[in-house]
Amino acid sequence: MGGRDKVVLGLSGGVDSAVAARRLLECYDVYCLYLDIGLGEAGRADAAAVAASLGLPFETADIRAALERHVCAPFAEEYLTGRTPLPCARCNPTVKFPALLALADQVGARFVATGHYARVQDGILLRGMPANDQSYMLARLTREQLQRVIFPLGDYEKTGVRALAQEYGLPVAEKPDSMEICFIPDGDYAAWLDRRGETPPPGDFVDRQGNVLGRHKGIHHYTLGQRRGLGVSGPHRYFVSAIDLERNRVVLSDGGDLFARRTHCVQPNWISTGALTEPMEVTVRLRHSKTETPAVISPWDEGVLVELTAPARAPTPGQLAVFYDGDTVVGSAWIAAGPSAHS
Repeated sequence: MGGRDKVVLGLSGGVDSAVAARRLLECYDVYCLYLDIGLGEAGRADAAAVAASLGLPFETADIRAALERHVCAPFAEEYLTGRTPLPCARCNPTVKFPALLALADQVGARFVATGHYARVQDGILLRGMPANDQSYMLARLTREQLQRVIFPLGDYEKTGVRALAQEYGLPVAEKPDSMEICFIPDGDYAAWLDRRGETPPPGDFVDRQGNVLGRHKGIHHYTLGQRRGLGVSGPHRYFVSAIDLERNRVVLSDGGDLFARRTHCVQPNWISTGALTEPMEVTVRLRHSKTETPAVISPWDEGVLVELTAPARAPTPGQLAVFYDGDTVVGSAWIAAGPSAHS
């Protein structure tokens, strides 16, 4: 045991990180860290039970202040300025992995790990298995961070991990997956924003010509491309095609204007390459889905111009564009402008 590398694992109390712990202890001395965001004891109790069942040391880190500063406050600000934030992609490089690395440095651990479905090779982020690849949400991790990361579930699919949890007799083997934003467990982000105060007032739904179609509940209730929950009837289905912050209006259309062949992105994070100096052929994901489109990326001011070979639906300001070369994550950048500006 003494000659093995140490690893600090983020143990959430869910099935994935529990199986990751069991897999890691075959090769590493594992330290378990539960990241406490102040939502009660259930998650911590499940994580502690997993650690105890495997005989692993267990600690808790209170990350509420860091989460508020780096994730919650920017999340609220983005929605209140008509953008659609992606909190998990912000949390990973600014809160979650820094907390793991801080404990790793404290205990002399070479590596940190989580139960994400992705792979790392020589500090380069790679896709996980197609059925549940999570590389999109990890694409803001820096090359420096990735040099110390292990993803023990990278070669597994969720069904296989569930089976392993049963085989190992882990106490959370039957626990359902959590799909919501961790700090908004009920999924009602608009109500969460309302509780923080200073949310925008109701205003008008309008068409592209400025004709009033109805009343909206506040721009923070809507995102580009949204169809459900609008409460507006007309000659066709309506979609949110723009959010007019200055006039507190939500622009609706039949959806035909949501498609774009190009979009501008900012704050690139390059992983498998240095700074982009010339055009590069990639495939790109513009949202957390399996939809991927061939594109050419080029330097643009201090950001990236993405030119798609086929129109993409509703590139949404505040979301992430992730660039791939086969299984390799080339890098990522934040979408800065929607389709109405770049058709």
